[in-house]
Amino acid sequence: MKHSKTFLFVAFIFFSISVFPQQSAIHTNELVDYNRALELYNNRQYLAAQKLFEDVLEEVNDEKIKANAAYYIANAAIRLNQRGADALMEDFVEQYPTSTKRNSAFSDVANFYFDKGSYSLARKWYDMVDQSSLSRKELRRFYFNNGYAYFKGNDYDQARNYLNRVKDSEEYGSQATYYLGFMAYEGDNYFEAKELFEEVKEDSRYQEDMSYFQSDMNFKSGNFQEAINSALEQLPRANRLEKSELNKIIGESYFNLGQYEEAIPYLKEYNGQRGKWNNTDYYQLGYAYFQQGNYEGAISEFNKIIDGKDEVAQNAYYHLAQSYLKMDQKQQALNAFKNASEMEFNQDIKADAALNYAKLSYEIGNSYASVPQVLMDYMEDYPNSPANDEIRELLIDSFITTRNFEEAMRLLQGNRDFQNNVVYQKVAFYRGLELFEEGDYRAANDMFEKSLSQRRDPKFTALATFWKAESDFNLNRHQEALIGYREFAGMSGAQGVSEKQNLDYNIGYAYFKQRDYDRAIEYFKRYAENASNDKNRRNDAFVRLGDSYFVNSSYWPAMEAYNQAVSMGGADSDYAAFQKAISYGFVDRTETKIEALQQFMNNFPRSPYRDDALYELGNTYVAMNRTAEGLQAYDKLISQVPGSSYVPKALLKQGLIYYNTDRGNQALEKMKRVVSEYPNSPEAVQGVETARLIYIDLERTDEYAAWVKNIDFVEVTDADLDNTTYEAAENQYLQNNNDQAIRGFEKYLSSFPNGIHALKGNFYLAQLYFREGNKQEAIPHYKFVVNKERSEYTEKALAKLSQIYLEDRKYSEALPVLEKLASQAENQQNRIFALSNLMKANLELNNLAQAEKYAQQVLQNPQTEAAVKNDAQVIIARVAIKSGNEAKARNAYAEIRKTATGELAAEALYYDAYFKNKDANYEASNEAIQKLTKEYSGYKQYGVKGLLLMAKNFYQLGDAYQATYILENVIQNFKSYPDVVAEARQELARIKAEEAKTNASVQQNN
Repeated sequence: MKHSKTFLFVAFIFFSISVFPQQSAIHTNELVDYNRALELYNNRQYLAAQKLFEDVLEEVNDEKIKANAAYYIANAAIRLNQRGADALMEDFVEQYPTSTKRNSAFSDVANFYFDKGSYSLARKWYDMVDQSSLSRKELRRFYFNNGYAYFKGNDYDQARNYLNRVKDSEEYGSQATYYLGFMAYEGDNYFEAKELFEEVKEDSRYQEDMSYFQSDMNFKSGNFQEAINSALEQLPRANRLEKSELNKIIGESYFNLGQYEEAIPYLKEYNGQRGKWNNTDYYQLGYAYFQQGNYEGAISEFNKIIDGKDEVAQNAYYHLAQSYLKMDQKQQALNAFKNASEMEFNQDIKADAALNYAKLSYEIGNSYASVPQVLMDYMEDYPNSPANDEIRELLIDSFITTRNFEEAMRLLQGNRDFQNNVVYQKVAFYRGLELFEEGDYRAANDMFEKSLSQRRDPKFTALATFWKAESDFNLNRHQEALIGYREFAGMSGAQGVSEKQNLDYNIGYAYFKQRDYDRAIEYFKRYAENASNDKNRRNDAFVRLGDSYFVNSSYWPAMEAYNQAVSMGGADSDYAAFQKAISYGFVDRTETKIEALQQFMNNFPRSPYRDDALYELGNTYVAMNRTAEGLQAYDKLISQVPGSSYVPKALLKQGLIYYNTDRGNQALEKMKRVVSEYPNSPEAVQGVETARLIYIDLERTDEYAAWVKNIDFVEVTDADLDNTTYEAAENQYLQNNNDQAIRGFEKYLSSFPNGIHALKGNFYLAQLYFREGNKQEAIPHYKFVVNKERSEYTEKALAKLSQIYLEDRKYSEALPVLEKLASQAENQQNRIFALSNLMKANLELNNLAQAEKYAQQVLQNPQTEAAVKNDAQVIIARVAIKSGNEAKARNAYAEIRKTATGELAAEALYYDAYFKNKDANYEASNEAIQKLTKEYSGYKQYGVKGLLLMAKNFYQLGDAYQATYILENVIQNFKSYPDVVAEARQELARIKAEEAKTNASVQQNN
């Protein structure tokens, strides 16, 4: 600690004025003006004297008088502070080199500047003085003034050189001794300073200052008790500045003696240098509080230490962390331990801080690095630490508890020094489960395989087996899935796990997908009849049980199963009711079938199966020869569900009815409509053929020839070749010979781009490309299908085409496809898929109103799953955030938090912290961020935004250290998030500018 004091010394210098000896010429008129000017000069009337001397200079011829006049003119100019005064004096010296006043000129001017306190100017003129021409008295004055001038210029070596020459002088000795002592004190030569001050201790002029110096020297010499005693004696009579410095000396002395309670009041009274404390000042008071058990006070002082890069700072950060732990503020302690562990000044502190940082990371999570990485880094940095056994146990557990399974797998696969097969088995399983929930079934399958490569824990072996089977099922590997389900069923580790509860249901589906309906019936029946099973799955099991009986032509049991499904009122109640109605037709209960179909349309007016029911009703009436009623049913279908794929079939049916009842013109009208509105469809092909027969019957073959020429999808002369080429490709497709089928369809479409089977050929080829992963090649073929009139392939093509665009993030291209799918989809899952992605794509394109519109539609759909509803709530929340409606966003995120998992949960939790910050509930905001860090560390986007928010919270809570430390880490470690880093830089600069007002150690260079 440096202490400085400014001392003013006023030297009184008396100028001696040389007077001309009397001569007889003095009485002449020429000397009258000179004598009058000299009198004015001696009376300090310099301006009047200067003017008169100028007259004398022009009037007289006497060289000596002229020299003297020039001397006084220059001297007066200096005293009047006139511009060019130095030059006048230099002109005098140059023009009158033999003047007796030449040396006096140098000395007088130097003394004049000295008396004014212009010490640098004084030294300039003293340097010109001829010391040999000075009297002893003048020489002593010369030495003292020169020494003091150098002293004031902080040139202590030169100052000592001159002041030592007058140290024994009666006139200047005490002053010279005092200043020599002060220079020894400033140079930390306390022994010499003490001896010199001792020589002038009786001089009242210096007693007060020397008391302070004595205290400070005792302190700096390590004589702390003597420093305390002398400072306490001086304190009552000290001025405000001295009191501050003396309090600091007393406080630091008590501190160094370990008397912290006594140190605190004096340390607090210190005002700092220029009103600012530095990091050491904050550390001493903070450490004194820490030693007294006043951890809140310690934290208050320690957290003001910003930009610390020395041993004091490392020590402070370590004890700050300990104080935070005592106050159960673990997140704050984590940051402080991390800081101390990254400094090299004290290796013991560094090691202990690193250990505490590792343990706390495990306990509360870590936003800067994955917890397993932190623990592994500790063991690598301190391989001989006695804590390594404990850390190894924490490491093993952390792979599971952190839930950042992707990072955990990377660490496990990349670290040869750490081998724990049980941990690997569990982490691989959990990572597979994450990928499964994200819909990446291939990657999930690979992870489950890795888990099963280490069959150490029976429970996780069973779980991995089950979820691998689930992945296989979703990849349409139904036989592999069935094998997995059966293997799972026989495992000891499967006992007691929730997955076993629905195993019959899963196995039933695996058989169902393989068309083994007898075995499917066995498992669906067993599952559906157990009332304790999940209601939604039971309902679906009854539906699939009915389907299995139906396919096996067991219609009465099928109807019983469908009845159960209808009575449960589940999502597929309309489908079950429709199937039950159809089943009546197969047991010769045709009237009952008709009644059931009509009842279906009354009970489910908005069902996607309404068009199926109307078409089937029309077919039933026709089969009973009630053609008029059949035609009415078809008309209802065509008018009420115009977008249905059954419309071209209904039109064709009507045309055939008219044809078979000899109403040729009406039949022709229907056929032409099918061909015109649904080109390339199978119904259109049949319509052309039927129209040909009608024209023949009507003997209007010329009209047929003219009409058929304008139909581009029918090449009548090549029909046989068309059919033959297509059938060759289709046969390969049906036999799952994908490569041969692709080549066949490519050949067909090359030869017959608008052929009879072009629609079906394009669809099958697109499906093959998609299945093989060549999705870009599939696009033009799906587009061919969706750009034609609606057919049985349209909905599937729309779903797949939109999926490709979404995967490629081509949202503009995806929008019209999704809109068409949403409006035309008969399958509710496809409709929900379209709506959910319409909201996401519109948000990506910043179409906020549209995004929110589709999100509301998703929420209003009763068949929407919880995960999709969460997505919709997120869209509503994000739109609200972007549009500044934070009240709506707050409500939406609150809903999301109730059910969300994974990234959505992380996002919702971040905004929970965000809104608590907005409400000035900073501690609660930090608690939410800590939960985000602990449970969702894998989602870095929200983790780093959470850190930025946490820094703002801490600064509002008065913890500048935490705020700046977090911001500096964000800037250093998260450059892949430039927007967050930019905001962190801005916030850090603002905080440092504020802290620099009270902390002299803060560097504003960010």
